[in-house]
Amino acid sequence: MRKIILELVVSLDGYIEGPNQEIDWITFDEESATHLNEFTHEIDTVMYGRVSYELWGQYIPPEDSMEGEKSFYAAVHQMTKYVFSQHLNQVEGKARLIRGDIKEQVMAIKKQAGKDIWLFGGSGLITTFINLNLIDEYRIGIIPVLLGAGKPLFQNIARQVDLTLLQAKTSTSGMLVLYYQPRTKQNDPSGNG
Repeated sequence: MRKIILELVVSLDGYIEGPNQEIDWITFDEESATHLNEFTHEIDTVMYGRVSYELWGQYIPPEDSMEGEKSFYAAVHQMTKYVFSQHLNQVEGKARLIRGDIKEQVMAIKKQAGKDIWLFGGSGLITTFINLNLIDEYRIGIIPVLLGAGKPLFQNIARQVDLTLLQAKTSTSGMLVLYYQPRTKQNDPSGNG
């Protein structure tokens, strides 16, 4: 069965964006570009919440962006995209809209042939996936910056989720990437936890 991988970055104090939705503290350098381009070889599907899709689902880097960033977004735009929203009636491009029973629909997607699935976000969708026990692996990059306020990654979690550290990677920029797997997933071959 395909895995759902939550891969994203947070500030050291746990925020995914600043108090005014700023993300200018997230830098795209050669090392992060290499990491993300390697990640695109593991996945063929991206899952977005409505706001994340509207901001990033069709994003094209500026012409003067580094080649690694351009190649990353070019690869992502070739993938199957799902947008979770109760408010949208349709989505643009090749994306598919998901409404209704999220767990049932996500489990059906996981059973399809293909590579793993990237859970892009936003925080509301991430919370829903955590509470429905749908995340198979957490890959959290911690950027060495303290924002002091903003939107936290983890909020409204319904229950304790015990995680096992799979690996930790450091980068020359000071970012630490932590790879975790929920403990319940290790003992359940169906992936249902």
